[in-house]
Amino acid sequence: MKILVTGATGYIGKRIIPLLLHEGHTIVCAVRGKLRTEQKYYDEDNIHVVEADFLKPETLVNIPKDIDAAYYLIHSMSNSVDQFHKMEESCAINFKNYIEKTTAKQVIYLSGITNDTKLSKHLLSRKNVEHTLQSNIYSLTVFKAGIIVGSGSASFEIIRDLVEKLPVMVTPKWLNTKTQPIGIRDVLSFLINALEKKELYNTSHDIFGPEILTYKEMLLQFAKIRKLKRYIITLPVMTPKLSSYWLYFVTSTSYKLASSLVNSMGIEIIGKPSNINKILQVNPMTYKTAVELAFEKIESNHIVSSWKDALINSRHKKRASSKYLKVPKYGCFKDIKEREVKDEQRTLNKIWAIGGENGWYYGTFLWQIRGFLDKLVGGIGLRRGRTNKTEIHTGDALDFWRVLLADKQQKRLILFAEMKLPGEAWLEFQVAHGKVFQRATFRPRGLAGRLYWYSVLPFHGFIFKGMINELANA
Repeated sequence: MKILVTGATGYIGKRIIPLLLHEGHTIVCAVRGKLRTEQKYYDEDNIHVVEADFLKPETLVNIPKDIDAAYYLIHSMSNSVDQFHKMEESCAINFKNYIEKTTAKQVIYLSGITNDTKLSKHLLSRKNVEHTLQSNIYSLTVFKAGIIVGSGSASFEIIRDLVEKLPVMVTPKWLNTKTQPIGIRDVLSFLINALEKKELYNTSHDIFGPEILTYKEMLLQFAKIRKLKRYIITLPVMTPKLSSYWLYFVTSTSYKLASSLVNSMGIEIIGKPSNINKILQVNPMTYKTAVELAFEKIESNHIVSSWKDALINSRHKKRASSKYLKVPKYGCFKDIKEREVKDEQRTLNKIWAIGGENGWYYGTFLWQIRGFLDKLVGGIGLRRGRTNKTEIHTGDALDFWRVLLADKQQKRLILFAEMKLPGEAWLEFQVAHGKVFQRATFRPRGLAGRLYWYSVLPFHGFIFKGMINELANA
């Protein structure tokens, strides 16, 4: 089958594509910008990458019309708190209008459980998208999941941050809300097994794990698995805004995503029983098993995807554009250094491992201070880290940078800053002719940008010097 995967660079999309390839399908990956697509996709004969932004219907003509099925995996949860529901509706309308012109017989949509009578804006939006996608031309299969547990998932990483950072937690009352977590492997099994199942055409099913747990119970079970003693004190009164800031400062989530999550966490997410497990022969695992399997992936450094690799909000969407790949030469401040290297391959490997838990090789505490200051003004700070300790791919998040180019054949890495700045910044590394080249470029915006550059110039002097020396001596 020829299958369209939307949200191909997202958490679910990155994981479902290899599984579909393994089943022998041909995949069409729809991405907003090809720069965010891993090079391995271009090396696969059965993968076709097309640029398509579902907020811009004129770009959808790049999607071939001879497809058999499509996965709708588009989410706007981390975008504008006030506007994401309008964006999701527009995406769904544009998707439906175009897919109805193709040969697709089935669309599979992953949504959220929406059984409570009082829903958050996020869950209402998910429900609205389901209604919008319904068609007389193609058949719609909907799966509704609650909390998804897996290495790199937003819920898993937030729980991990809370448990591993806080011996004592003073928490909002929504920690007593009940939910039914489900492992990422089970979600993928449902999505894959539903292809061409005619009995699932124009149906909707809740998918969930075997246990009903409160968020508090999930935290305590997680702590037990990690062999950590944790104490949780629940406050009867804590406003959604305070709760959002609490998550924002303690965990790796952005404020906008934290706000969406808090609004949803007050709603019980309990699934309606059905025969879907029997139809698709999926026996969902327990929460404990899902957490243990996630840590197996983490410890073996085999995390396939992370929610952090998605663009954090609409303010940064343009930065996946190809025009940012070309580092500007004029109207910029620059810090350019080069050193002879002892071993090109070792230096390259060290460049590919930069950031995250590995640090920045010199003055890492100053990078941490810069990340903390960024967080104080509503930026992302260093909390995103990196998905893999030794590998890096185009489109990945890397602390407060975005990877614009990661080409090991060219021995070149280009990072673009996503911290709050009065301008735009690039950091580039290249190994060639027995040397390592390091270029920091800053294009200021107005007087504030120029003042910023000169204020950090004393720190750049020894940070960048120390970093290239460490790379050269790898």
